Amino acid sequence: MRQTKHRGPFQSVLVTTIFLAGLISINATAADYFRLPEFSVPQGTTIIHAGTLLAVPGEAPGTRQSIIVRSGKIVEIREGYTQAADIHAEGEVRIIDLSDRFVMPGFIDLHVHLSGQAGTGSPLDSVRMTDADIALTAQMYARRTLLGGFTTVRDLGSRGTAIFALRDAIRAGKIAGPKIIAAGESITPTGGHGDVHGFRQEVLDVLPSTGVCDGADDCRAAVRRQVKRGADVIKVTATGGVLSETATGTGQQFTDEELQVIADTAHALGRKVTAHAHDKAGIEAALRAGFDSIEHAMWADKGTMKLFKETGAWMIPTVYPITAVGDTPEKMKQGPFKDMPPPIMAKLLRLGRQPKDMTRLAHSMGVKIALGTDSGVSPHGENANEFIEYVNAGMSEMEALMTGTVNAAEAGGITDRAGSIEPGKAADIVAMAQSPLEDISAVLRVQFIMRDGVVFKQQH
Repeated sequence: MRQTKHRGPFQSVLVTTIFLAGLISINATAADYFRLPEFSVPQGTTIIHAGTLLAVPGEAPGTRQSIIVRSGKIVEIREGYTQAADIHAEGEVRIIDLSDRFVMPGFIDLHVHLSGQAGTGSPLDSVRMTDADIALTAQMYARRTLLGGFTTVRDLGSRGTAIFALRDAIRAGKIAGPKIIAAGESITPTGGHGDVHGFRQEVLDVLPSTGVCDGADDCRAAVRRQVKRGADVIKVTATGGVLSETATGTGQQFTDEELQVIADTAHALGRKVTAHAHDKAGIEAALRAGFDSIEHAMWADKGTMKLFKETGAWMIPTVYPITAVGDTPEKMKQGPFKDMPPPIMAKLLRLGRQPKDMTRLAHSMGVKIALGTDSGVSPHGENANEFIEYVNAGMSEMEALMTGTVNAAEAGGITDRAGSIEPGKAADIVAMAQSPLEDISAVLRVQFIMRDGVVFKQQH
C-alpha cells in the first residue's frame, strides 16, 4: 500500500498537455497518455478530508469528516480525518485535502440543451451543421457545464444522434463532461414547438423530426421511436414555446388523448416523461395525463399548484434564462435576444417577471421543485445561478441546494446513484471556499469537482 498526496491536475507534462487541449484530468504517466479512456476511474483508494460536509442536503452538515472512494463510488464516510494507515486496502491511497472547504454532492440540472446556445452561430446552422459538428459543439458546452459544478444533467431536446454519442463518450471516459440523461428529439405535434419552423417548404421537407406525431397511434409510435434511438427520458412539447418562430402562442397543442397515450407509452417502456408547458390548460392537461414533471410552468396559477400537489408531479421552473435575456422590455431589447424575429419577441415580452413570480407562488404552496435551467437559452456554465433565483423567490439556502441535489435526483429517477454523498452512490462531489448555506452565491465559485471518482478541477 502506498500513500500519496493528491498532486493536483496539472503537475505532469502530459496532464499539462491535456490542459492545453482544453481538458482537465487526473494524474497521468506516459503509458496512461496513450491508453483510452482519457478519464479513467483511478485505481486504489481516495480519501477526501472535508472541513464541512453536507452529505445529504436537507440534513445538518458535519465537520471534520472523511469520504472514502473506490472504483468511482463512495464506500464509507468516517468521522475525523482518516489517514492511509487507517485503510486496509490494496494499491495506492490518495488523500485530497479539502479540510478548509465546504463539500457537498455534485449539482444536477434537469433541463439543458447542450447542442447549442442562443446568441451564437447562425440561424442557418440547423441546415449547415452535421451531427459531427453538433457533437463537437455540445462537447464544448458539456465541459463548461461540468466545470460549473454540474456532474449530471438532463438534455431535453437535441436533433439527430449527437447527444447520444456525447452521452456515451462521457460515460466511457473519452471526454470531459457531466453524466447525461438524454431525451433525444422532443415529441411534438406537426407545427408544434418542437417542430422545425422558419424555412421555405423545400427545406422543411428534408428536415424531418422523428418526434413529430399527430393522433394517438402516431404519438405512441413516436415515443417508441425515441426509446429505440436511445432515449433515457421522454420530452414532450405539450404547449407552444416562446422560442419557436411561429405566432401560435404558448397554449396547449397536443390533445388530452394524445398526452395520455404519450405518458402511458413512456411509462410502459420504463421511461419518465416530462412536458414543456407554459399556459395553464396545457400544464394541467399534462398533469392529469400522469406526467412525472413539468418544465417551465410559466402561467401556472393557484389552481394549477393544487393539481401539482394532488398528482405529486415535479416542477422544473427554469428561472435564470429570463434574468439572462432580460425581464423587462428595456433589458430584453438590449440583451442577447434583441434581434429575435417578431413572433418570438412578442412571446418573450409577455413573460416579464412571470417565471420568478410563478416560482415564488409554487414554493409558497409546497409544490415539489427540482432544479432546471434551460441552459442553451442562458449560457452554458452559468447554471448555478438558478440556485440564486430560488433563494430570491423565497427559498432558504438549504431548500435551494436541495433542488439541485436530492430533489433533482428523485425527479430524474437517479436517487440510487446521485444527489447525496452516501455509500454505494457515485463519487460526484464539489467543494467551495465559502458555505452556500450562509451565502448562496458560493455555488458560483466551485473550486473542486469530482465525478465518478475522477478529479476534473482542483483549485488551492
